[in-house]
Amino acid sequence: MTGLDDVLPPRPYPAAIYTGSTGEATATIRRASTPPEVVYPSGNSCEYLARGEDTGGHFGLLKWNFGGAPGQSEPHLHRTFSESFFLLSGSIQFFDGTSWSDAAPGDFVHVPPGGVHGYQNVSGAPASMLVLFTPGAPREAYFESLRAMAEGSLALTDDEKASFFIAHDNVFV
Repeated sequence: MTGLDDVLPPRPYPAAIYTGSTGEATATIRRASTPPEVVYPSGNSCEYLARGEDTGGHFGLLKWNFGGAPGQSEPHLHRTFSESFFLLSGSIQFFDGTSWSDAAPGDFVHVPPGGVHGYQNVSGAPASMLVLFTPGAPREAYFESLRAMAEGSLALTDDEKASFFIAHDNVFV
């Protein structure tokens, strides 16, 4: 016989965020035909699927598209948010804090705050992945500034670069 303990969730749900009784027409749709918000000289691009400011700070979600050129995110950590990756297409390598390993479509990586991680496309072929960060940190200025640096329209001294990365919670190891 099933008791109440068998049907209750193992931990309580969070406190209600929406307290209305009828619901609201607030869903948003981002069409697949929407061009990427950020395109890098390398051919990589970034699509903002859900900005932290649009989710009440709960999460941010972007789609990262690797062009065919090799590229990587050096091993680093974040102190204020977790980051999760879901590989959609192609082949990339993830760094888990100790070693690099190949990832294929459908593979998932979760990195809690403080977890050392990195990723790289060494295949020479396009690849794409979803990147979820929680809570929804304001990452857009980070990606847009990286593009400006890559294009040469934003030149920073070494000290300014160090301050930039710290301000955007990227701690390279």
